[in-house]
Amino acid sequence: MIIWVIIGFIVFLLMGIPIAFVLGLAPLIAIISKGIPVAVIAQKMFTSTDSFVLMAIPLFILAGNLMAEGGVTRRLIDFSKVVVGYISGGLALVTVLTSMGVAAITGAAVATAAAVGSIMIPAMVKNGYKKDFASAVVAASSIMGPIIPPSIPFILYGVLANVSIASLFLAGIIPGVLLGISMAVIIIIYARKHNLPREKFPSFMEFLKAFIKAIPPLGMPLLVLGGILSGVFTPTEAAVIATVYAFILGLIYGELKLNKLPEILSDSATTSSLVMLIIATSSIFGWLLASERIPQQVANSFLSITNNPYLILLMINGLLLFVGTFMETTASIVILTPILLPLVTSLGISPLHFGVVMAVNLVIGLTTPPLGVALYICCAMGKVTLEEITKRVWPFILSSIVVLMLITYIPWLVTFIPTVLGK
Repeated sequence: MIIWVIIGFIVFLLMGIPIAFVLGLAPLIAIISKGIPVAVIAQKMFTSTDSFVLMAIPLFILAGNLMAEGGVTRRLIDFSKVVVGYISGGLALVTVLTSMGVAAITGAAVATAAAVGSIMIPAMVKNGYKKDFASAVVAASSIMGPIIPPSIPFILYGVLANVSIASLFLAGIIPGVLLGISMAVIIIIYARKHNLPREKFPSFMEFLKAFIKAIPPLGMPLLVLGGILSGVFTPTEAAVIATVYAFILGLIYGELKLNKLPEILSDSATTSSLVMLIIATSSIFGWLLASERIPQQVANSFLSITNNPYLILLMINGLLLFVGTFMETTASIVILTPILLPLVTSLGISPLHFGVVMAVNLVIGLTTPPLGVALYICCAMGKVTLEEITKRVWPFILSSIVVLMLITYIPWLVTFIPTVLGK
């Protein structure tokens, strides 16, 4: 039966059917062939999304959209300019630093790419950067969105793996920062080779003014993480607080127009519904895989090759990097977590550590064809072809893989902060 599910999955995917529907249609073939009541599909879809914790996902998406529309991104960019803008390739470094700031607000790569790219790509091109390089910088730096907390993939993994979401948020801080540093290194090397321009060195008053304006936006992630870690509110309640905070901040800045709210709510609902539909249909796929004992078979297959945890982690990384190139991150987490988690835990690997490794693996796929969602967004904003941006983004992908290897084989890079804070 599972063979037909896999064949159906591949065929439907090649036909160009959206992944959310592919994940529902492929299992449907097997369910009908086995005579299982079709009502099971509706039941599984409902129970998989009937979760208080998962309510945080649409709320964080809304908070990110409110922040983007309320002038927060521009203030983060102004602050980033006075911090790193005077270095050669400064605007590209500003893009990375801003993406880190926006990532701490949105929790999603697509939102990070859209918010930062709409401002920074034209700014870099205007200052002498090539369009393909400018677009590649935005696309590459956007993958920090799902890693630096708050993180939508971490929320989903935490629910599936029964791992503390607060711990996952903390565990993502060092890997997220390392991703940013690795991209900055690539930019500095490129800047020296191509003699990229730099901003003027800021005066103390310019720095102070930009910092003061950036305090409210920078306060949001501190509020969210602080509230969760102190036990004042849950991740879902934190998402509510973040949404209200973003709304009030936009009104104070005077840039969030009330007549734009219907559009913001509509965009947030559309994005949220897509994510939740993927979660719902992925659960059917995952249920079928579990009923056919696929997790046990995968574990036995890996262990038949080697029982060395380092080699198995290397093979899992290869698998996840491959899957990330053609499957959406949310769907991959829902399907692969129940399959791979029993294997890694049997080898003594921490579920917390593995969750971060899995997320970093899969988000790298956002910048690799054929899926490469971040690439397509930045292609549109930078008015470049997929071939042009792909040539420029490969150094960033390689630097991200270096970070992936570091967090895979040096677990304390992931677990240090949660351990220190007792989470």
